[in-house]
Amino acid sequence: MPLILGTNSIKDTGFNVANSCRFDGTSAYLYKSTSSGTNTKFTYSVWIKRSSSDASTAGTQYPRILGSHTNSGAYLRLNFNRATDGEQLHLYSETTGGASTLLTNRFFRDPTAWMHILVAVDTTDGTADDRQKIFINGVQETSFATRSNPSQNADYRINNASSTLTVGKKSFPDEASDFFDGYMAEVHYIDGTVYAPTDFGEYDSDSPTIWKPKEVSGINYGTNGFYLDFADSSNLGNDANGGTDLTEVNLAATDQSTDTCTNNFATLNPLYKDTNVTYSEGNLQHVNSASWEPGWSTIAVSSGKWYFEVEADAVGGSNPTIGIGRSDRPASDNPTGSNAGDICIRLDNEKYDEGSASASYFSSSISNGNIIGVALDMDNGKIWFSLQGTFVGTVGSSGEAATFTVGNGITITPTLRPMDGTLICNFGSPPYTISSGNTDGNGYGNFEYAVPSGYYSLCTKNLAEYG
Repeated sequence: MPLILGTNSIKDTGFNVANSCRFDGTSAYLYKSTSSGTNTKFTYSVWIKRSSSDASTAGTQYPRILGSHTNSGAYLRLNFNRATDGEQLHLYSETTGGASTLLTNRFFRDPTAWMHILVAVDTTDGTADDRQKIFINGVQETSFATRSNPSQNADYRINNASSTLTVGKKSFPDEASDFFDGYMAEVHYIDGTVYAPTDFGEYDSDSPTIWKPKEVSGINYGTNGFYLDFADSSNLGNDANGGTDLTEVNLAATDQSTDTCTNNFATLNPLYKDTNVTYSEGNLQHVNSASWEPGWSTIAVSSGKWYFEVEADAVGGSNPTIGIGRSDRPASDNPTGSNAGDICIRLDNEKYDEGSASASYFSSSISNGNIIGVALDMDNGKIWFSLQGTFVGTVGSSGEAATFTVGNGITITPTLRPMDGTLICNFGSPPYTISSGNTDGNGYGNFEYAVPSGYYSLCTKNLAEYG
């Protein structure tokens, strides 16, 4: 399964993106009405982390990254075409003289990683193949399953007077479909000017194959352009460039995320789950009503000290569990606490350590809405659990000696096993309201309870340093 490891993480990017926006794939989007702008030239730059590529919806779902709808009914869309083999990136517009389209041969399958997409359109260009371009992580796409170039000087269906621009949904105002499921960051839309990928990103000097964002300057956004940095949780549609804000639909303050293209946080892995399992809230909410199939984190660790929290909304179900398991196990091999490397808390207040049970583990029973904290010491093979911020034992000193052994390339990942209910993860970027707000020692994450000293949230910057 795709996993984020220390070997594919960078510690520092120079320019740090603080926030992204989490889209739920069912109802959330942003939109604005446009004035008469430039129909022949535009640039769209966005970083995304997809949450789903569900093959069961192949041929029927087309998650939108950008859309435009004109009063005449013509439209433009930048979306993924969902297929059984993955998702193809698709740029389509009904232009004057016919439709133009770019559909990648490449399939996009990895929901654990951030990627940069840049679309550059200039129909005034004398070279047909240069009139519309797609760049992925700084590299131009040149292989297309379908390619139809616009005629020279053709009008794209964008930047029209009284049209609607949408981010995260089908652009037709009256159609609630094709919602984007995942995270977006550093959204730049430019009306009337074509910019290069290097205006928005660069290769890391220490890891020259890794494309990263850079601080943008000198951009002329034009009449309808905007820049979304998602820095204001009370106004996620705020145009940080100072133009007209986008209107938010079904987005809340909790949809502001610290999971970004410069610090990728763990989520649950949608490629490593049973069909009975449903993930939502950016792959942080795990719902299961038909089996004991588990959920596994996208980040696995073999060293270091780590902390995460899980809100328990499944108490009273068939013994759901929260804990850790070996990442080399099959997805169907339930982390029940009875196998090598399994240590977990059942929500009936029993702790399981590779089959050894401890009843009445916490001094009080676990209730719906309670938060279980997990402090994992991979350097010494120990783990501690807390209920509502109170640990059993003293983290880093006395208490829970785990029996799992690290080494020989074995990695451990957080696991969930809900049944008849819901578990909600907080690896540092919670999908629910935090009443207190605590970070780890590096200033990363947003937790309900204090992070034990020397323990860190599961994100790529920490992973590069301690993983």
